[in-house]
Amino acid sequence: MKTSPLDTADDARHLLGRFLRARREAMPWSAAGASAVSARRRTPGWRREEVAERAAISTTWYTWLEQGREMSLSASALARLADVLRLSRAERAYLFELARRRDPAPPSIADDTAAAQALCAAVHAMRMPAYLLDRTWRRCACNPAAAELFAPWLASGEHCLLRYVFLDHSARNFIRDWDERAGRLVAELRAESALYPDDAALAGLIAALQRDSAAFADFWSRHGVLAREGGLRTFDHPQRGLVSYEQITLVPSCSPDHKLVLLMAVGDVSGNERRRP
Repeated sequence: MKTSPLDTADDARHLLGRFLRARREAMPWSAAGASAVSARRRTPGWRREEVAERAAISTTWYTWLEQGREMSLSASALARLADVLRLSRAERAYLFELARRRDPAPPSIADDTAAAQALCAAVHAMRMPAYLLDRTWRRCACNPAAAELFAPWLASGEHCLLRYVFLDHSARNFIRDWDERAGRLVAELRAESALYPDDAALAGLIAALQRDSAAFADFWSRHGVLAREGGLRTFDHPQRGLVSYEQITLVPSCSPDHKLVLLMAVGDVSGNERRRP
C-alpha cells in the first residue's frame, strides 16, 4: 500500500526543515540589527547563526533542524524559534504539529485584538442565544438573547460557568436535570484539561472547585471524560417557566481554546421557543 509523504517521521522532519528555512529567509534584514544590514549578504533573510543566537540554541542544532536530521528539540526551544521568526498563529501551530510537540504557550484570543473583536461581534449579531467561553470557562461575550435566557447566571455576578453551576444554589433550580448536566460538565472539563497541562489558571480553577464543592469533587474523582457536545438543554426560567433549546458548541478557528455556544429554540429555527409543559 502506497503511503502519503506525511505518513513518515522522516518526511515530517524535512517539511519542518524546509518551513524553518523559508521563514528564516523571509525575515527582513533590518530586524537582524544594524551590523547585519550593513554586511554584504549573499542569501535573503537572516543567517542561521542569527536565528540560533536569538532563540538561545546552538547553530549546529538549528542547522540540523533545517537539514531535516533526526533530532529532538524541546517545546520551549520551539516556542523561542516561533517568537524569533515572528510566526503567525497558523504558522506557530504548523511548526508544533510538524515537530510533534505541544505548544507550551499557545496564543490566546487576548493576544489577537482583531480576532477578539470579530468573535464578540459575531456573538452579538446572532438572533439566537449565544455566548463565548474561554479555556477557563469564563464568559467573554454574551448577546442580549443569551443574557435574557441566562438571567440567573448573570444576576449571580459570576463570570465562570463552572463556578456558577457548582457554587451558586440558584443553578440547581435553573438547570433542569442538574445532576446529569453537572456531571457532563466535569467530564468535559477533564477532557479539556489534558490539552493545557501547564495552564496555572485552569489548574487553579479545578483545585478551587474541588475544595469548595463536594459535588464537583465527587464528579472529578470519577475520572469521566466526554467531548463537549450539543443536545437538548432545558431550563426553568424564573419568568418564562420551562424552556428547551438545542445546544450547538463551536470552536472558533481563530482561537481554538475558546468555545462558542449557540442555543436554538426547540421546534422553531426562527428563534421563538416552544414551551414545554
